[in-house]
Amino acid sequence: APLLAVLVKGTLPFRLLAAEYGADITYGEEIIDHKFVNCQRVINESLGTTDFVERGTDSVVFRTCPQERDKVVFQIGTSDAVRALKAAEIVCNDVAAIDINMGCPKAFSVSGGMGSALLSKPELIHDILTTLRRNLNTPVTCKIRLLNTRQDTVELARRIEKCGVPALAVHGRKVKDRPRDPAKWDEIADVVSALSIPVIANGNVFEYEDFKRIKDATGATSVMAARGALWNASIFSAKGKVPWEDFKTEYVRKTILWDND
Repeated sequence: APLLAVLVKGTLPFRLLAAEYGADITYGEEIIDHKFVNCQRVINESLGTTDFVERGTDSVVFRTCPQERDKVVFQIGTSDAVRALKAAEIVCNDVAAIDINMGCPKAFSVSGGMGSALLSKPELIHDILTTLRRNLNTPVTCKIRLLNTRQDTVELARRIEKCGVPALAVHGRKVKDRPRDPAKWDEIADVVSALSIPVIANGNVFEYEDFKRIKDATGATSVMAARGALWNASIFSAKGKVPWEDFKTEYVRKTILWDND
């Protein structure tokens, strides 16, 4: 099967630039459901975009456009199935998929019971995923981190698969691990071999060659890049990375074009 290359955590201009360089799927930044349920959908005629604007303000919380309709994944931070559904219903017809973030270890996410805090709550995970799957026609996926033991990670992944999701992303670090700690590709491989759905492998992808390396090491269907792509989105190009100055210039040009300051 051909490799699918995935960008995580991008604004509209960054997602479009990554797609131009070769990214097959582009995730938006994590958006908290509390904030998004207060947004309204607005067609921005001057830019040709669909904007989700916080009510009572001019604040654009999420911006997308028809060019990325089949590539963009809307990433939600949530700790409640009903609220997650309410947020997803606002945006589901303008994106390719909805993803529930279950991997973010940052304090703002965990303190609200979101992100990696969900990893210890399999019943809540089941509630969120099945509620969205039942009520949306848009694909619903999620991203997890490794748990303390291989067996725990595989067990959680199997429970998630039973919720009916079409794919699962696995970040090859545990909650306590820091970005400098090497990703455990062998533990992602355990999940791949235990599931029948596609697995998206994430962790330590900094060069184009790493896409094949992690795919071969894990057996994953797809590979996700975060920091490596944010440093230089041309990581997705088979021709090799463009010089950083060229990438920077093109990104700034796109941010102006799409009014993303």
